[in-house]
Amino acid sequence: MYFFDWEILIFTEQFLCMQHIKYFWLAILLVFSACKQKSEGNKGDSQDVAFNTYKEGFINDLWNYYPDWATSIGNHTHDGDLVIPDTLFFEREMMFVLINRDSLQQFDLSKLSDNNKTDYYLIKNHLDYIEFAQKELKTYVWDPGFYNLGSSFSYILAENYDALPKRMASFFQKMGNLEKYYYAAKTNIKNPSPLHTELAIGQIEATYSIFEKDFLDSLKVVTLPETLKQDMRKRALESVKIMKDFVSFLKKQDKSTGRDFRLGKELYDKKFKYEIQSKYTPEQIYDSAVARKAFLHAEMGKLANQLWPKYMGNAPKPTDQLELIRRVIDTLSLQHVAADSFKYAIEQQLPELTAFIKAKDLLYLDPNKPLKVRDEPGYMAGVAGASMSSPGPYEKNGKAYYNVGTLEGWSKADAESYLREYNHYILQILNIHEALPGHYVQLVYSNKAPSIVKSVLQNGTMIEGWAVYSELMMMENGYSNPDPNATTTTPEFWLMYYKWNLRTTCNTILDISVHTKNMSETDALDLLMREAFQQRSEAEGKWHRVQVTNVQLCSYYTGFKEIYDLREAWKAKQGDKYTLKSFNETFLGYGSAPVKYIGELMMK
Repeated sequence: MYFFDWEILIFTEQFLCMQHIKYFWLAILLVFSACKQKSEGNKGDSQDVAFNTYKEGFINDLWNYYPDWATSIGNHTHDGDLVIPDTLFFEREMMFVLINRDSLQQFDLSKLSDNNKTDYYLIKNHLDYIEFAQKELKTYVWDPGFYNLGSSFSYILAENYDALPKRMASFFQKMGNLEKYYYAAKTNIKNPSPLHTELAIGQIEATYSIFEKDFLDSLKVVTLPETLKQDMRKRALESVKIMKDFVSFLKKQDKSTGRDFRLGKELYDKKFKYEIQSKYTPEQIYDSAVARKAFLHAEMGKLANQLWPKYMGNAPKPTDQLELIRRVIDTLSLQHVAADSFKYAIEQQLPELTAFIKAKDLLYLDPNKPLKVRDEPGYMAGVAGASMSSPGPYEKNGKAYYNVGTLEGWSKADAESYLREYNHYILQILNIHEALPGHYVQLVYSNKAPSIVKSVLQNGTMIEGWAVYSELMMMENGYSNPDPNATTTTPEFWLMYYKWNLRTTCNTILDISVHTKNMSETDALDLLMREAFQQRSEAEGKWHRVQVTNVQLCSYYTGFKEIYDLREAWKAKQGDKYTLKSFNETFLGYGSAPVKYIGELMMK
């Protein structure tokens, strides 16, 4: 039960009033500074000077509201803070939105530089998204995964960004607010989605070991006063009890009345607008993806016909084109690594990808940015089998991690199905996507971008789009098995690439269909298995993912389409001066901004 505290209300009003006064005078100071410089003859760049001051203050103030976010991208000034997601916080958050909207209105957009125009749009979109998330989407009400703190706490222990005693002090301080944090969480949660609740339970239970094992093991090797160590042990074990109590609360939720996992068209369209930030609507992207699917089927049919005699001999061809394609794909999919060699195979392929990129001179690779393959942490389990965790803009010496899901505990049949999906060909394309020259390379460039706003307010569509675009780029340049001297790619590799790209395309069709068109599980699995040629384990995993996430699955195809179209337009504009390397490096140099804004700047 929530009890309203009038003393807190008075304090809140005083705090918000002081915050408003602070921003009011900051805005006045910025405008005065701009006017003063304009009168001194700086010909319009005074707006940029003022905006640079404003956005620096905006980013610094952001971390007062979102310390976990700050920690995740390498700003460690708030590592020990844990914001309580209660009414007071939501009121502060909305005041932050309103004040910064007022500040943005002080600037003449037409007089800002291209770089600052993009930052202006990113900040405005972020403020709009905060309001939408709090007032309409309300994930904090129906998705208990909102309160999974595993990543935040694990990062403090796992990353060697500071001396261990200091990091443990932050960990210890952060634990001090767990009881209030989960009290607020239980107050907020109303009629949660059963699927999201189940996922949250598994993820939070996986975080227990961070406190009762990892943290306690660290205490054994750190030099601290024994009395402090005892307090730390006690708080760590109390923290596990608090989380277990929250999990018990989640397990008691009535599954029969829980919220539907589907977002619905109205919420979906709005979230798509703020999260994807594309020039296209969901309907336009859906139609484009359906057309792309038809194109891919046609190309795959040609290749399957070409390869049939090589692998099937004189066996009669199926009359159904999709069945023909599937038969060839199933045969090629038998070529895969052993279950216990999956992670090792990935580690072995990364140097080969590096050599190919250098041989083809596709773009510059920074040799000083390390990449480490690791087992997927428990708190990340349940959404994707492979992912990239890259250092943030504040982590100049941070490590990039390629997270690989384990097959430990899988049945022999499930493991075999998974390995056929990530066969000899697909595993290499996966590594292109996640690592080289995909996510790993793009995020290295992003952290060097001229604006920290673009690094902080990253656009996931650009990030995922680049990874998908990089797959096609490697194929276009002869990637095959891989051989740095190759000039063409084998038909087998093209067929499997098209299968992989069909997966990206069908992600969009699936996500929009499930959340806005009430697509059933039966129809979803038919799309994924019959039309996208996926193994059952992969299709069932994607069905789970589309239920517990929304919109993000559209980012792959949307970003790919926008980047590819931009490359072709830029190529035509550059004429004889065009090189692929120049496009890649110019595009990446703008940071993780929405493609539509990067395109405006490049074409200008």
